[in-house]
Amino acid sequence: MVWKRRSKKKYIAELQPDEILLDVNNLPAFDRQQFEGRMEQPLSKKSFNVLFGVMIVSALFFVGRLGILQIGQSAFYEKKSENNSLNHIAVFADRGVIYDRNGVELAWNTIGDDVVPTFRNYITQNGYASLLGYVSYPAKDSKGKFWQTRTMGKDGVEKQFDTELAGQNGTQLVETDVNGNTISQGLIEDPVQGKNISLSIDSRVQATLFDGIKALAEQSGYVGGAGAVMNINTGELVAMTSYPEYDENALSAGKDSVLISSLLTDPARPFLNRMTDGLYAPGSIVKPFLAIGALQEGIINPDTFLHTTGEVRIPNPYFPGQYTIFKDNANHGDVDMRKAIAVSSDAYFYEIGGGLGSQPGLGIANIDKYSKLFGIGVKTGINFSGELTGVIPDIAWKAKNFPKDPTWRVGDTYHTAIGQYGFQVTPIQMLRAVAGLASHGTLVTPTILKSVDGKPTGLVQKLPFTEPQYRVIDEAMRMTVTDPNGTATNLLNPTIAVAAKSGTAQIKGNTRVNSWIEGYFPLNAPKYAFVVLMENGPIVSSGAKYAIKPVIELYAANPELLTQ
Repeated sequence: MVWKRRSKKKYIAELQPDEILLDVNNLPAFDRQQFEGRMEQPLSKKSFNVLFGVMIVSALFFVGRLGILQIGQSAFYEKKSENNSLNHIAVFADRGVIYDRNGVELAWNTIGDDVVPTFRNYITQNGYASLLGYVSYPAKDSKGKFWQTRTMGKDGVEKQFDTELAGQNGTQLVETDVNGNTISQGLIEDPVQGKNISLSIDSRVQATLFDGIKALAEQSGYVGGAGAVMNINTGELVAMTSYPEYDENALSAGKDSVLISSLLTDPARPFLNRMTDGLYAPGSIVKPFLAIGALQEGIINPDTFLHTTGEVRIPNPYFPGQYTIFKDNANHGDVDMRKAIAVSSDAYFYEIGGGLGSQPGLGIANIDKYSKLFGIGVKTGINFSGELTGVIPDIAWKAKNFPKDPTWRVGDTYHTAIGQYGFQVTPIQMLRAVAGLASHGTLVTPTILKSVDGKPTGLVQKLPFTEPQYRVIDEAMRMTVTDPNGTATNLLNPTIAVAAKSGTAQIKGNTRVNSWIEGYFPLNAPKYAFVVLMENGPIVSSGAKYAIKPVIELYAANPELLTQ
């Protein structure tokens, strides 16, 4: 059978001109930029083969390169990796600046070297070593690694406020090669600078006080000395110094081993802050506190006269007809409480301390009680490290320290009543105590920081005495300066009225002395209390009152100092 292909005729519609124009005006609203209205066509086989080939070649290249790195050059890169090191390096924080109360820089930083990022610098003026202290810098071991990663305070304010001053180190990530060369680095954490600190110290008063102590020590042969001036209302120390001292800059540098060795072996103990860390027999500067205690106990009227002859004789109970003699510093004749303090009559205080005949005494228990009421023999709480407590001898103390002769006798009370025997105090305690007299009954805590609101920052204690009792002590301590026979007449000043009490404590078998002066000014409205100790001088020597005199004159010449 023969099939014949039939041809199909395509039907072609005839378009009219008006239809063409109509279609032009009704084109679809396609977004040609987004390929709308276009037909998708599959990739051609040729194009696909080309793309596939490129991908195969690229893969073969990366596989080959990986093989070279992992196999052919693996030893090289392994060695390079071992030789390079990635370390977290401390970025040292700048230490805070220390200022005096008026903004004078006392300790600050300067640019250091490759070992010490910044150097600590201290005021060149003398008198600050025991107050400011010194620092030790970051240190490296033999391999060049830092084993101490910050500057650390080692004494004084630098140590006491080390946390605040130090700040916080930052961190840097550093990659180095085997030769120590830096390959890359990046900061991870920024350092935080230490806080600045404003001390209560006035650099003018500090310099004057230190120079006075140093000059007196060198002229009169004292081994050392210490002194301070304190605002009786806030407890702010406007001066606190100790002599002899060390060089803060030399100690911080730590390079002069000969100098450092000499300081460590110096018998004058230049590292000792005598204001807070030294214990000394107070001598007669305890007399005002026993006097007000006697008034409180009703033992004696302030206007009652006791007859003194230059000594007190006590019958010896073991040897009839023999006496134990307690010497006065002079024959003062008849003295009342005011004159006894002014001329520092030992005989008067023997009697009101331990009693004699019909005159009752405080007794050792009350001596301990009233001393401690004023903070004597008690830590002051000053914001400064190293403060010692002190000793007020009593029955238990003697039994412990003299087991072969434990019995407490009236003579022990006599010696304690004039600040001798086992009596031991710190100068800072006596400063706080005399400030309590000056303020008529408020014990403030000493501070070396500047007050932000003119108010005390530490513990404040009130004392249980009356205004008439305080006025007796004011008048007596003023007489110490104004009476021709007073023991501190050199402090008489036409501008500032000073109240004071001197003291001399015999030491080293009565061959040497400690000399004291305490007091306050101006008398009509007390603002500042002071104390100076001169340690271990010859018996015939100028007293501590000569060291404080320049300070009184400084205030007299600069009345604006009384307002700070």
